[in-house]
Amino acid sequence: MKPGKVRAIAICIIQHAGRLLVAEGFDEVKKSKFFRPLGGKIEFGERGAETIAREFMEEIDARVTDIRYLGTVENIFTYDGQMGHEIVLVYAGSLADAVLYEQPGLAAHEDDGSAFRAVWMPLDDFRNGRAVVYPDGVLELV
Repeated sequence: MKPGKVRAIAICIIQHAGRLLVAEGFDEVKKSKFFRPLGGKIEFGERGAETIAREFMEEIDARVTDIRYLGTVENIFTYDGQMGHEIVLVYAGSLADAVLYEQPGLAAHEDDGSAFRAVWMPLDDFRNGRAVVYPDGVLELV
């Protein structure tokens, strides 16, 4: 993220059996673990739903169907000591490959090649404060 710039992103809520598919993250400065639905930066000329389709293919090699818009949240945050500001289009969708719903986690990678893990987390863990999901306000849209 470029300092001093607002970034537009799109994320997708994928739910199954009371669980959410989320990326694991860790803030080295705060020494805290967090989670975020998959998605990423909206490219110039790309609609939010197109971003979801592209990002899921790039990150976990999965096709998303039934993509539908849920709402927008504004996310002002600090990550690894740097301030960030995002306008987040939030979508819901389904994975085309039902086998992915049975996997405990999925190996994933960013467009720069860095690896991360996508996992299924119980929605109740976020609602009860046992785990943290970002951006703020996303749970209200689920």
